[in-house]
Amino acid sequence: MAEQSGLMNKISSFNTVDELKAAGIYPYFREISSAQDPVITIGGRQVVMMGSNSYLGLTNHPEVKKAAIRAIEKYGTGCAGSRFLNGTLDIHRELEEELAALVGKEGAIVFSTGYQTNVGTISSLVRKGEYAVTDKMDHASIVDGCHMSLGKIVRFEHNDVIALENLINRLPSDKGKLVIVDGVFSMEGDIAPLPDIARICKASNSVLMVDDAHGIGVLGKNGAGTADHFGVTGDVHVIMGTFSKSLATVGGFIASDRATTEYVKHTARSMMFSAAISPPNAAAALAAVRIMKREPDRLASLWDNTRRFRNGLKELGFHTGLSETPILPVRIGDTVRTFQATILLQEEGVFVNPVIAPAVPEGDALIRCSLMATHTFAQIDLVLGKIEKVGRRLGVI
Repeated sequence: MAEQSGLMNKISSFNTVDELKAAGIYPYFREISSAQDPVITIGGRQVVMMGSNSYLGLTNHPEVKKAAIRAIEKYGTGCAGSRFLNGTLDIHRELEEELAALVGKEGAIVFSTGYQTNVGTISSLVRKGEYAVTDKMDHASIVDGCHMSLGKIVRFEHNDVIALENLINRLPSDKGKLVIVDGVFSMEGDIAPLPDIARICKASNSVLMVDDAHGIGVLGKNGAGTADHFGVTGDVHVIMGTFSKSLATVGGFIASDRATTEYVKHTARSMMFSAAISPPNAAAALAAVRIMKREPDRLASLWDNTRRFRNGLKELGFHTGLSETPILPVRIGDTVRTFQATILLQEEGVFVNPVIAPAVPEGDALIRCSLMATHTFAQIDLVLGKIEKVGRRLGVI
């Protein structure tokens, strides 16, 4: 009973949420009652969305929605089983073939979520006695996949290729090593130096995996991602991506050579013991891939919007760090002021996301803004004006 009491004491003593709500600065689980467009409805008000990962603006695209509806009409709403057993549909295979072609690999495997993709892939590739080598700013799903692998986890300072090389050289040469990095880092918007990382991996006989959740649809030809952006696709053994950003729905995938995809397909527990991605989600992702390849102007618009917003923030005196992508951090520093800024901006008609420790270092809290291809310059300029107003009110600028 004492052990159970201890567990319940931990739960009952969790009062952070109540304190933030009482102070009027609780910034999470805000209810949206419209599609993820550049303007959303929240609390009955129209608000400019500056916190969505729908980089290409496809989540409410008529063609994507029609594809999902047709898939429901043909297949139903679910697969009633795992991919491993009865849950594989022909549309899954079709999607996998298009994804593999997009990123320049022999094969691909589709998972139900991006989180499951990383957890399942990493834990199947790295086994006891082997090494998972990660950037200290890697996504939580990478961290969890490493812990589930039972391998030894070693970390290097963010984007520090010298630290990575020194670390790799200290590891036993006869042990398997998987180096996992984000292609685009989700909070700061900076890009991994893949050419140098690939060179180090090649020299040390290590395997390189890139989580390109925020690179697919943003970088590279036709949105092929970070490896294509740098021209090192052949040196990246595993490319991971998600559908919940540029590809308009929920799900994830890895792409690699056929030997690796077959191995992961038959050993990844999140593939074998989880229900297959639903037909409408698979169909929506497939439609989004095809639109992305067919309409390169979307990618161009995304970058036009990114440059305008970045330049506007710099003119206001904000430091956007090392961001090179449509993810642009607005640094606040203090956690409470970051929450205050989030709520004040929503009151001014702008939706943004607060990012605090441990997602960023303590004392370096920020507002994460992200651009969409479908934002207008007028909306961007309006947001910049509101950020200036709130920033001056809080003494940030």
